Amino acid sequence: MSRQASQDTTPELAVRRLLYASGHRYRLHRPVPGLPRRTIDIAFPGLKIAVFLDGCFWHGCPQHATHPKANADWWRQKLNRNITRDLETTERLRTDGWTVLRFWEHEAPSDVAERVATAVADARRPHHS
Repeated sequence: MSRQASQDTTPELAVRRLLYASGHRYRLHRPVPGLPRRTIDIAFPGLKIAVFLDGCFWHGCPQHATHPKANADWWRQKLNRNITRDLETTERLRTDGWTVLRFWEHEAPSDVAERVATAVADARRPHHS
């Protein structure tokens, strides 16, 4: 498990390259306020946009998640805790006024970057009450 990259994964790097190439500037691995040891993969702090690129195995992708046979109960509990933690993190950020965007590692980086860019553009647009 310790060899598994938790940040700077291949999908994350691909999305970051596309965002940067299109002129977007962001912060990496920003702490989630009030939740120790949790970080936002790609953050736009001024706009309060948090982007997470979740691994299919570790975060329970409905399409691709697998369940190890060896030590099955331990793994089920571990992976369920990850899913619960993701929900808590999303809820905490939304309560604090953040827009939370979550993507699976299998999603095309160009699609992810496009959706993030759209959210950034929407957040920058003046809102009239």
